[in-house]
Amino acid sequence: MSLIQVSQMKKSFGSLDVLKNINFEVERSQVVAVIGPSGSGKSTMLRSLVHLEQIDGGSICVEGDYLAKDGVYANHQTLKRITSKMGMVFQHFNLFPHFTVKENLELAPKYVKRASAGEIRHKSADLLEKVGLSDKANEYPSRLSGGQKQRVAIARALMMSPAILLFDEPTSALDPELTGEVLQVIKQLAEENMTMVVVTHEMGFAREVADQVLFMDDGEVVEAGPPQQLFTNPQHKRTQAFLNTILK
Repeated sequence: MSLIQVSQMKKSFGSLDVLKNINFEVERSQVVAVIGPSGSGKSTMLRSLVHLEQIDGGSICVEGDYLAKDGVYANHQTLKRITSKMGMVFQHFNLFPHFTVKENLELAPKYVKRASAGEIRHKSADLLEKVGLSDKANEYPSRLSGGQKQRVAIARALMMSPAILLFDEPTSALDPELTGEVLQVIKQLAEENMTMVVVTHEMGFAREVADQVLFMDDGEVVEAGPPQQLFTNPQHKRTQAFLNTILK
């Protein structure tokens, strides 16, 4: 069974249809890159998976549990259980400025997970080492570069031991020289078989790391396939036009 199954997902803001009949699946340990022009619905689709946006129709199934089925959402307890399986990394980091790096990592587990203080401290230290920021544990976010903030945000998402990580354009707010350090952490997670859905403008990353690429345009998944196929031999005219523009 796929880890995530999305079928006929629809979402409108007033009269604007932002998502139109979205269908795709994510297998366990797979990296799915979502590409497409700005305004194509990529971020709305991603946020819908973790119930930050409410869909108007269709189904979202995670590990066999329905977040929403035929547009009807599960009860509150089930929603909480399903969304706890997913970690989200945002474009603009969303770190708490008045907490240190270590405190940002440890806040949610203290209130949500029934782990001891010692276990939480040990895990935060391990994850900061993993993202190369052990020396920043007691710094405040204002003292970090954009790339360091995003690596802290990734470590914070991992603190909750999610089955799936969702990334919403994790490098688009970064200067080009800081992009590489964030992508390297995501590549490392891919090598460790973390299941990930990554909305990205980084075509080189999508080509190198993704197992599957979804091309979205105008609220639809226009084309999907392995990166080798989608980048070298796109079948749809809209995909061809987008790649011709972006890969010049």
